[in-house]
Amino acid sequence: MEKKGNICVFGASSRNLSQTYVDNAYQLGTIMAKRGWCCLNGAGSEGLMRAVSDGVLDAGGEAVGVIPQFMIDNGWHYDRLTSIIATPTMHERKHTLAQMSQAVIALPGGCGTMEELLEAITWRQLNLAPKPIVLLNTLGYYDDLVAMLNHAIEHGFMKKSHYRLWRLAQNPTEAIDIIERELSQSPQSIEPKY
Repeated sequence: MEKKGNICVFGASSRNLSQTYVDNAYQLGTIMAKRGWCCLNGAGSEGLMRAVSDGVLDAGGEAVGVIPQFMIDNGWHYDRLTSIIATPTMHERKHTLAQMSQAVIALPGGCGTMEELLEAITWRQLNLAPKPIVLLNTLGYYDDLVAMLNHAIEHGFMKKSHYRLWRLAQNPTEAIDIIERELSQSPQSIEPKY
């Protein structure tokens, strides 16, 4: 299988999630591997980060984790990964993930995932990291966030064209389809913030 590049996947490291979330994360990993994509993520050993890594690895693909050294020191990394890149800080972790990836997929998650996703959207808005961003909307998880972003657009806090900064996918196959379609087209220019 020809390697296409790297997709950064953000997602929960939480335990005790609905099995539907775990299954969709695993399925995403399987599809990524079968289509030749390497998974970049935060190297977590729990939750959806682990599930997407397992999906990729079980299908014969590569999963690379990027994680701050203090998390490795605490034993929070997943030692099954193809490789692990240690960073000195959380900020460097995000910068490394952004630099190494051609696209971003956000699985459901908590504060960390939301912060990573919103920073990726901001970087795209500022043309610092102009790459496709897809929200995998398992069980409608991102409905409220998208409504809030649309609310910001409606009230003038973002430009009307900025709804194109992200795409919403209802299942893992659609998420990869969107990324591959966007990457195959000429880059769509996003109206600058300023």
